[in-house]
Amino acid sequence: MAEVSIKEIQYKDFGRALELSNGIVNLVVTLELGPRILRYGFEKGINHFSDRATTEMKVGEETWRIVGGHRLWHSPEAFPRTYMPDNNEVYWEALQGGVKLVQKVEPWVQTQKELELYLNENSSEVKVVHRVKNKNAWPIKLSSWAVSIMDKGGFEIIPIPDRATGYLPNKNLSLWAYSKMNDSRVYWGDKYITLKLDETIDYPFKVGINNEKAWAAYINHGELFVLNHDHDISAIYPDSGVSYETFTYLDVLEMETLSPMKEIEPEESIAHVEYWSLHKGINIPENEEQIDLIIEKYVKKG
Repeated sequence: MAEVSIKEIQYKDFGRALELSNGIVNLVVTLELGPRILRYGFEKGINHFSDRATTEMKVGEETWRIVGGHRLWHSPEAFPRTYMPDNNEVYWEALQGGVKLVQKVEPWVQTQKELELYLNENSSEVKVVHRVKNKNAWPIKLSSWAVSIMDKGGFEIIPIPDRATGYLPNKNLSLWAYSKMNDSRVYWGDKYITLKLDETIDYPFKVGINNEKAWAAYINHGELFVLNHDHDISAIYPDSGVSYETFTYLDVLEMETLSPMKEIEPEESIAHVEYWSLHKGINIPENEEQIDLIIEKYVKKG
């Protein structure tokens, strides 16, 4: 049986980081900022996350940097609350088969973000637990929001809900003010919404959906990234009731999942879990029938 190794490394210009490996896949997480997961891929293979993102904005006296990779935010989105810089060192401790990363308490907002990563010893599967803890002296209401910036060149697949609801609607779409319904990057199918990145289009697109099937996928470089998440059909979600969102602008494509909205007491946390896996030898499909074959073989249904 393989074991999960954890070692401290220097990663590009991000400084100190941790590498988790089981000999099949590896992950890299930051220690000098974040927490951010900057790499997920097969050993010596391509990185399915982009760590090249460079967008910055001023928040108070500090600068928030998009950086790239996978990060934890809290929703609903608002400035400056959501964009509090994560420029400080991260505390970490080893867990059985993984690590726990904890940031310092965010000033002004008074929340604290935690990530727990668990790497399966014998496969590409990763479990990521996201927690936002309330460090205020009063209750706050929010959603835990996980965001992955994917490497450019890929093809995203999002399932459309098909639960039988009689005379009531079963699909809930949220579109942002800047989103165009006829955007050439998006395809509105019968079973799936697909999205591709186009660096020549200089305006953003974002859509959210009640992802009751609780998965999404991204195909790039002949490999398939599968993201599973929790979805509760009885819960209230942010952004007009969506548990999954995707955003693209120039060379950025984000896969985003959200927990239900919840009021949490002081020192209480709201948790949200994603499950990742990678699969080789997958070409970008040309139609929904080809998508069906990929999903049937590789995707765990929610």
